[in-house]
Amino acid sequence: MRVKILPVMLACTLLLAGCSASPSHNDGLIHVVASTDVYGDIARQVGGSAVSVVSIIDDPSQDPHSFEADAQVQLSLSKADIVLENGGGYDSFVDTLLAGAGNKDVVTLNATTISGYATPDDFNEHLWYDFATVQKVVTRLVTAFSESQPSKAAEFTSNGAKFSESLAGLQATEAEIAETSRGAGVAITEPVPLYLLAASGLIDKTPPAFSEAIEQGTDVSPLVMRQTLALFSSHLVKVFAYNSQTTGPQTDQVLAAATAAGVGVVPMTETLPAGRHYISWMTANLAAVKAALA
Repeated sequence: MRVKILPVMLACTLLLAGCSASPSHNDGLIHVVASTDVYGDIARQVGGSAVSVVSIIDDPSQDPHSFEADAQVQLSLSKADIVLENGGGYDSFVDTLLAGAGNKDVVTLNATTISGYATPDDFNEHLWYDFATVQKVVTRLVTAFSESQPSKAAEFTSNGAKFSESLAGLQATEAEIAETSRGAGVAITEPVPLYLLAASGLIDKTPPAFSEAIEQGTDVSPLVMRQTLALFSSHLVKVFAYNSQTTGPQTDQVLAAATAAGVGVVPMTETLPAGRHYISWMTANLAAVKAALA
């Protein structure tokens, strides 16, 4: 995620944002700031009525790669009890802004750290598509919420167990798809859904240079484009999964090639579609993959 931090924010610090050195609330709620609405929804499902959640990126039409933070974001961070971020370089703007917010008492939960994965150069930071990591995040949220409001620990534990049960259902669906996909090839525009696709038994056939260029917003070379298009004309893939939030002429060209070749097309996003919660969103994603393979 390439996020712009407006210059005024770097100078605003506590005075401009009206921030205090630590959270101050009188509503009895645990105030959570999440980097995206995906993590915000997870926190809301676990915390229930005991939490107030602000998601920094919460517009389904917003391209996360061109998001521009403003002073209101830093103000929210200055008043947060708990901050939930993806980490791994995806939403590093949270750490930058939090450092200037003067919030000494905030608890920061970083999904990358929680995942236990190492982070080499080829680390796929899109961890919300990895249900094992999401389960670990849920466990940490239950602990953090319970420490903040011990009297509601049973509620948090119950909510977490319900969410975990739904995650287990998603993992069972992945295993079911893997049984039938038998290592079928998949092409992508970006590595956003790769955890889900791999768990569903699909093999990424995309030239790395193609998905890297699309993710970084640079032009794909003619040679790499020909290699990518050949995946469809040569019937080397059965599914094309693309990030519908970051389309352009080159991704449109690949989409057209996939459609012309009769390859199953699955649009996927980085943030929650309108009217969806995390579980229903991922359920729909898996159903789309399954249908594309049929």
